[in-house]
Amino acid sequence: MSSDDRGVDEARSVIGKLGLLLPAAAAAATITRLGGLTNRVFRIEAGRDRYALRIPGKGTEEYINRRHEERAARATAAADISPEVLHFDAVSGVMVTRFVDGAATMTPEKFRSITGAPARAGEVLRRLHRSDAVFDCRFELFAVIDGYLKVLEGKQARLPPGYHELEPEVAAVRTALAAHALPLAACHCDPLCENFLDTGERMWLIDWEYSGMNDPLWDLGDLSVEGGFNAAQDEEMIRAYFGGEPLPSERGRIVVYKAMCDLLWALWGLIQYANNNPVDDFWAYSLGRFERCRALMASADFGRHVDNVRRAPGSQAP
Repeated sequence: MSSDDRGVDEARSVIGKLGLLLPAAAAAATITRLGGLTNRVFRIEAGRDRYALRIPGKGTEEYINRRHEERAARATAAADISPEVLHFDAVSGVMVTRFVDGAATMTPEKFRSITGAPARAGEVLRRLHRSDAVFDCRFELFAVIDGYLKVLEGKQARLPPGYHELEPEVAAVRTALAAHALPLAACHCDPLCENFLDTGERMWLIDWEYSGMNDPLWDLGDLSVEGGFNAAQDEEMIRAYFGGEPLPSERGRIVVYKAMCDLLWALWGLIQYANNNPVDDFWAYSLGRFERCRALMASADFGRHVDNVRRAPGSQAP
């Protein structure tokens, strides 16, 4: 029996125990593995009904607070941003939602090829940030960075060449962001392309494992990085989000967060490397992230963006 077959059998067993379907319907349901990076996701088809079943990956309970995730998933479903939650077990992490028919699971390639996709992503992020959703936890960028550095220090782990030379610039970014902090909003905080579902008319957001109250412009900078957006895609997303031209300080925050996103995940990758995680070449992954961060911070306009962030909102550095 293949691993896919075992996964489908497990999914059938799980769905059968939840009581959402009668035993005969659960036994006859068509189950398709959809993928997932750490979790396993399945489409369940039973007659005219379609569901998405998420079975958490092994070990995710060590770093994911499922009660926080459940509150975020239900709040965003109520705001029509994510699919309706039909079942959520805060102990096991098993979740069932309505399946979004006719939606493409996004990738960087699809964001480039599907007309209007960056704009629809900007629109759904705006609806999220302006919703009444309140999440249980707060995402604090530099607290996470400091924590990762402490872990790496404890492991006597390697840092990328040139890391320490970048520290004064990172400190300047930290000061600039703190000078005029934006009101916190409900944020996705991990807007990988695959967490966007596009029907061609609107986007849906899924996967609230890392969500929290945050500076809303983090989500825009993070999506730009994860989607490999070019300048035209960035502009389409940003103008859809703001409904026009943003303030220089707002545009600056997005650029700054693009750099900090790569720095954050570079440090995360170094921890995986220090732990001998065999899933990927995490040293190469971290070097790539770090070099992209350093290149952006060395670009001609980066200092101007930092100055615009540091000044009063709406002001523009000469």
